[in-house]
Amino acid sequence: MRKASRLFEIIQILRLARQPVTAAMIAERLEVTIRSIYRDIAALQAMRVPIEGGRGIGYILRPGFDLPPLMFSIEEMEAIVLSLALLERTGDDELKQAAKRVSSKIAGAVPPPLRQTFDTNALHAWGFAAPSAGAIDLALVRRAIRDEEKLDLSYRDEAGRITQRITRPIALIYYAESANIVAWCELRHAIRNFRSDRIEACRATGLHFKGEGDRLRQIWVDGWETPAAVG
Repeated sequence: MRKASRLFEIIQILRLARQPVTAAMIAERLEVTIRSIYRDIAALQAMRVPIEGGRGIGYILRPGFDLPPLMFSIEEMEAIVLSLALLERTGDDELKQAAKRVSSKIAGAVPPPLRQTFDTNALHAWGFAAPSAGAIDLALVRRAIRDEEKLDLSYRDEAGRITQRITRPIALIYYAESANIVAWCELRHAIRNFRSDRIEACRATGLHFKGEGDRLRQIWVDGWETPAAVG
């Protein structure tokens, strides 16, 4: 276990303990030497984490201290960094900007031992990045899914024919080449996938399907064993 992860785990152990915890108990739980725990405790105290106690009597975390709202282990931080990098490969401009803001907020909230995950710039998501969605605003689609609001789509099929669809969007799937809107199509009376690069226009209708989203998603999931129809 790396030092940054140990420091986090030590704080968690002390925060949840109802009585003093000895270095030996912490060392056994984290599978490291007692000497390492003594050094880690000293490092945390130097960072002004209010740990009290000493060798032989155990350690406690002073009442009133708590972890910041955003506190993660080093592995969790690496997962977040890579996930945010993967968002750069989508065609969702709003999500890409949100990812940058999230990265800045987390980097400013976590303590120095964990901040190195952001500072080292060692994790990357490589490969083809999807183009912007073009005629459709994926942020509008995500809001419609959350609010269970119907969308009016002008959709072009494989043959180039354009039809008007009133849809009940229930999910959004990001692929390398495009995004797919999963929705109940009122024209086809079935679940359909709509490729973002074939949508000529999209608008919110102001009409809602409140309370139906979960049921429609279950219908979609139940049909995963058969190929999903497009358009």
